[in-house]
Amino acid sequence: MLARRTLGRIASQPTALGAAPSQARNMATLREIELRLKSVRNIEKITKSMKMIASTKLAKAQRAMQAGKDYGIANKEIFSHAVSEDAGKRKLFIVVSSDKGLCGGIHSSVSKATRRAIAEKDKVEEDSPVMVIGDKSKAQLSRALPKNLVMTFNQIGRDIPTFADAAGVADLILTSGAKYDTIAIVYNRFVSAISYEPAIVEIEPETLLKESPGFRTYEMEDDVTRDLSEFTLANAIYAALVEAHACEQSARRNAMDNASKNASDMINRLTMQYNRGRQAAITNELVDIITGASAL
Repeated sequence: MLARRTLGRIASQPTALGAAPSQARNMATLREIELRLKSVRNIEKITKSMKMIASTKLAKAQRAMQAGKDYGIANKEIFSHAVSEDAGKRKLFIVVSSDKGLCGGIHSSVSKATRRAIAEKDKVEEDSPVMVIGDKSKAQLSRALPKNLVMTFNQIGRDIPTFADAAGVADLILTSGAKYDTIAIVYNRFVSAISYEPAIVEIEPETLLKESPGFRTYEMEDDVTRDLSEFTLANAIYAALVEAHACEQSARRNAMDNASKNASDMINRLTMQYNRGRQAAITNELVDIITGASAL
């Protein structure tokens, strides 16, 4: 008898503090799902808008890239006549990236290519200087190659790069006092609207231009060779900037497209989960109503 009374008291006691009935828990879960659905829909709107903006910028960047490639072609013709036998192992690496993110692994690709190039000790000196255009690759290389980093540039490439930007970068590089034998520009080469790959183009400095057999044939003054060297460096930097900018816009558009698709898939899953929870809550309420009516 005592055991029955004790069990009766335990059964008649209210639920523990902090616990909620099953119906309340379902309603709270539905509320959480509803709030999450709202936030994911807002994210989807943002990513779709960013995709449209990147698509518009990509068309402009591709036109600028086609015009900038002419500068790179002119440089290749010049350096084809300036082949040097002993170029030296100390290279100045100019890494081309940007200050903005949300564009996939476009910044890490040039950073990895730079680290791989410096790791080849039979071709490149270990303490070769590195200069970075853009804050994203700067943050990566400052951790991986802190001793090699000598100069960084930012606020370049927020819009379509111009030759004036490239000329300013080239002037600061030439007046920096860094010691090097050759210059290597690391950038992303545009393959298609959905793919890119890191590439390295080498630039001959003024001393190698003077010593090359193709240029020694002609009697030129020192100022001519110096001006030609500065102009070819600015040309190469400009061609790399516009092509890297086109790759960035392409990667950003693809990244926002993938983000929009992921948000759409998440919305579908959350909607299905919300409908199932709502249906279960309604079923429980109907069961309670029918049970109460049957008891009466």
